[in-house]
Amino acid sequence: MNSINVISPYKYRGQWVFDDPDKGLKKEPFVAGIDVIIDFKVKGIPRAKKGFNVLFSDSEFPGYDTVLTWVGAFGDGNWYVDRDTKLMGWLCPALLKYYEAAPRKIYLQIKAKGN
Repeated sequence: MNSINVISPYKYRGQWVFDDPDKGLKKEPFVAGIDVIIDFKVKGIPRAKKGFNVLFSDSEFPGYDTVLTWVGAFGDGNWYVDRDTKLMGWLCPALLKYYEAAPRKIYLQIKAKGN
């Protein structure tokens, strides 16, 4: 079964963050390279700093437009490399609120809100 999650990152005090009340997350920051990957991915999205949608799954789904591939664990988080930019970024332990273990691949669709 395909499970697709949705978050809506936005800029707060110059940092990409997201909220997910169902998971107990508020202003959860993207750091250590994931923030830079986001900067590249949202270049064509108007007003992305005010928020955009990210659909993500550990399985391929129709419309996904990029893939993060697991590189290894570090501390409580995990390093991933972006297929398109070849940049690496670290996803913090909040990832485990969505998955029992760090997925080997994370398929993403990044788009403007309302689309």
